Amino acid sequence: MKITNTENRYGMMAILLHWGIAILIIGLLAEGLYMVGLSVSLQKLKLFGWHKEYGMLVLILACFRLGWRITNTVPLLPKEIPTWQKLAARTAHWAFYFFMFAMPITGWLITSAAGLPVSFFGLVTFPDLVLPNADLRMEFIFIHKWLAYGLIATICVHTGAAFKHHFINKDNVLRGMLP
Repeated sequence: MKITNTENRYGMMAILLHWGIAILIIGLLAEGLYMVGLSVSLQKLKLFGWHKEYGMLVLILACFRLGWRITNTVPLLPKEIPTWQKLAARTAHWAFYFFMFAMPITGWLITSAAGLPVSFFGLVTFPDLVLPNADLRMEFIFIHKWLAYGLIATICVHTGAAFKHHFINKDNVLRGMLP
């Protein structure tokens, strides 16, 4: 398999980025939904630390993925797919890029507004984006939460469409993103 994309299928780099980031994001969503229900404890603080570090990993990978997407061919969708579905697919893909940037950045803003550092696995500490401010922190938490719900909905629609193509249409759309 080629590392770059062709008109017929995604290359190995796009496939690795897709599945790697997908696993990270789904894990972060599950962890986020779990940890917000916990009472303050050492475990909750540890989970928040991991959540921030892996969230920043998603942001870094999203930068690389967007660069890869812009500089590579995008495989063509099958000709028999209606135009509205092609538009919906492209819209969903760009929505994922929006979420891959908006979620980590709003998380970073929450942490900055709380007056806490954002570390990347102890290798680097990111600068604060805003000064500590409890009101701003609450606004960023609200935004981050609703972005998460929007991301979950987009994942469900994307996954449902992929399964529809694979099991009902029996085309190669899903297979194009598998190794």
